[in-house]
Amino acid sequence: MIEQGIDAGCPILQYQIVDMIRQILPVVVAACVAPCFAAEGWITDMDAAKKQAAFEHAIHLLKLEGLEDRRPAQLSGGQAQRVALARMLVSRPKALLLDEPFSAIDSHLRDQLQVDLLALLADFPGDMVIVTHSRDEAYHMCGQIAVMDAGRVLAHGPTKQVFADPRTVQGGRLTGCKNIFPARKVDDHTIFVPDWGVDLHPARMVKDGLVAMGVRAHSFRPEEVRNPLSVHCVGKMEEPFEWIIRMRAEGQTAGSPDLWWRVSKEIVPETMPTRLGVAPEQVLLFYE
Repeated sequence: MIEQGIDAGCPILQYQIVDMIRQILPVVVAACVAPCFAAEGWITDMDAAKKQAAFEHAIHLLKLEGLEDRRPAQLSGGQAQRVALARMLVSRPKALLLDEPFSAIDSHLRDQLQVDLLALLADFPGDMVIVTHSRDEAYHMCGQIAVMDAGRVLAHGPTKQVFADPRTVQGGRLTGCKNIFPARKVDDHTIFVPDWGVDLHPARMVKDGLVAMGVRAHSFRPEEVRNPLSVHCVGKMEEPFEWIIRMRAEGQTAGSPDLWWRVSKEIVPETMPTRLGVAPEQVLLFYE
């Protein structure tokens, strides 16, 4: 339930249970950062000393020192977002809904804020829901994850389990799988990938209703002898710490997507291997 209110001349949205954090809704319209924390009615169960202590802790945690006297128009998008996050924490809600809480923040600060927020919320007694388009953010922050598409929950469970076995093609895409191809069941331990013209042997038992398989871009290994695939390079893209190598399998169906191999610069081979393998547990199975 949402209540509209005005406290100390500052129009705010007060949530009885959940503080919604949005990218452009973080601070009140006509007040400085510091009064927004201390506005009467915003925190009702603390004395003045405790309010000040909570305020100073939040300012330090969210790296807002020196911004206490600024008005909203003087804040960057990332600073405004951190003000919203700090206000939320000071109010001690019973549950949290974070909607893209780190989307407007520089990457170097975002990573540290995620670490700091996780430490702060370790003792938070309520539930927390994070809405994000970043799979890395979801993996870092959440013990449980739900993968949604078009309003439908495709997978739900412990985060590592969902990433290891997303179960559907769209679930695989949303968790970052770059290599997804049609596949069919051969037997309980074998699948056939028509575009590659090869059989693969996954670790999981193959069930009826298989429609596709997936291999994550980091999962190809030159030293892996299981599930071998003959390949050749068709293009490369350099990133600061990795290479993305686009490949095609020997005899791969024309018009089918290239394969992606993402490999650290520290271990990238001097010459492109002609054969790569995939560990059985890295073969993802997707069903209808």
